[in-house]
Amino acid sequence: MFSKAALLLTSLVSLASMTASSPLSWNRDLANIKSRTGSSPVSFNNWGGHSSLQNFDDFNGAGNFCGSQNSQTVIVQEKQVVCHLQQIEIIQQRLVVLQEMAKKIITEQICEVETQTIVFQQFHSSMGMFSSDLQRKSGRQPGYDASIASHGQSLISADGSLNTTDLGFKGSDVGKNTIAPAGSNWNNATSPDSVQKALDAANSAANSTSSTN
Repeated sequence: MFSKAALLLTSLVSLASMTASSPLSWNRDLANIKSRTGSSPVSFNNWGGHSSLQNFDDFNGAGNFCGSQNSQTVIVQEKQVVCHLQQIEIIQQRLVVLQEMAKKIITEQICEVETQTIVFQQFHSSMGMFSSDLQRKSGRQPGYDASIASHGQSLISADGSLNTTDLGFKGSDVGKNTIAPAGSNWNNATSPDSVQKALDAANSAANSTSSTN
């Protein structure tokens, strides 16, 4: 069972050859995360006296709570990665696996509910930025960091437990080795409007579902 879960994670991070590659840099000019009462970046180091938050800011960097200040370097490959049509349920299944893995990590490896909340909000807001990438509003190309994604298969140990080994990177490294798959139907003339309509429809569905609970 656990080996199958590991295989699912591995399938999400399958990478093409990166030979003869060269970098192109793309930077997102977004403001620092600021406190509501001033211009100083919010620090979560030992926030609320919780020792579990020691050195929290070191991961992304002070004032970079969700990684919005990370630079992006797109790797241009000799053999370019291209998106492929896949049955939507297959995509949804794999994303739910990642969703539940995130819950497992947060609830099994953090005991303080305050820290659970802060860590989840960091994760949630970081993923939220990807929406702007997909809409081509962020100045970043939509894609994934190949170096970071390659660690997906390292999340689970051979016995099925969560791996606690330091994977050797920080949140500020995300984006330095970006693969931007080609082949999407993006059209500069029509896609901004059609994507906005898709976003509005999805948000409406989400809000409707939330209001019934």
